Amino acid sequence: MSLTWSSFVTDLANLMVVSPTDTNYLTVLPNIIDDSEQRIYRECDFLRTIVVSSTVSLSSDTRGVTLPSSVTCVVVESVSVLSTTAVPSRTSLTPASKEWLNIVYPTATSSSSTAVPLYFAMLTDQTMLVAPPAGTTHDLEITVTTRPTALSSTNTTTYLTTNLPDLFMAASMVFANAYLKNFAATADDPQAPVTWEKHYVTLRESAIQEEQRKRFGSQGWTSKSVAPIATPPRV
Repeated sequence: MSLTWSSFVTDLANLMVVSPTDTNYLTVLPNIIDDSEQRIYRECDFLRTIVVSSTVSLSSDTRGVTLPSSVTCVVVESVSVLSTTAVPSRTSLTPASKEWLNIVYPTATSSSSTAVPLYFAMLTDQTMLVAPPAGTTHDLEITVTTRPTALSSTNTTTYLTTNLPDLFMAASMVFANAYLKNFAATADDPQAPVTWEKHYVTLRESAIQEEQRKRFGSQGWTSKSVAPIATPPRV
């Protein structure tokens, strides 16, 4: 069953055996949500967190590019140069190190008016270098991993609450046990966080497997579930 902000607050409080209107509980709730969401998004790498932006313009005779500010760019997945000439084309850039780019392409001057970048390297988490420098202005298509808006009273549903409510609840209970002071050996229930962590890991592995199916990264690079008794393996 999917969750909403209201049902999550109530259900989590029931599992923690606290009142959903308890002041201390409501104070720590944003920390529980943040810890749970960040952990899940980092570990599972969902397709839903990928955004494609074509709003970045690449000027001629320049190496530096700033990632689009319209989204929170966590990881750059790919970069392509889009041609705006009479014959549209796409050039996928190959990732490289900034040290290699600085050695092979040390200047920002293009070799010709038709030069198109072939490589990119991350300079900071929000800027990159491209090379060789473009001979004219181009549009860049940048695919990035983002962080979705967190669950809150104003954002009442998320991808996790709708599609993976069990995983989200389990992750929340791991952190919630810190609030309940159940992590210490002398705590009231020191086994509780261990149990919830094991449950979370089990759910996470099944979620990752399903996510690989979505990417056609399952057995034989298909979208099918792994068939352990199939002989020969599915291809």
